[in-house]
Amino acid sequence: MMFASVKKTFMIFAALFMFALPMHSQAQEIDETPSAAAMVFDGLIVRPITLVATVIGTAIWTVTLPFSLLGGNAGDAAEVLILEPAAATFVRCLGCTNNGRKIDFEDE
Repeated sequence: MMFASVKKTFMIFAALFMFALPMHSQAQEIDETPSAAAMVFDGLIVRPITLVATVIGTAIWTVTLPFSLLGGNAGDAAEVLILEPAAATFVRCLGCTNNGRKIDFEDE
């Protein structure tokens, strides 16, 4: 009974702490022209793998949070375990190799 209360308190603390970490608000612009094969490979294979890496990294970060807080590197751990895989999953053009938003060149 007491263990459930402690577990619930810890999970709430971990969730609130994760939202308090600094996030990158804008993505860097990139100039790449991926092929159709690169887009298919990225969409069907790479994105699901990086999404799983983000979820697993979040779980590992949550479990190791007390130790990271004691060591003073909780932000660094979040950057490596959560933010980098999340950027590779969500802030990258389909088929591109670098994280960032695709530059749209307009004919002038």
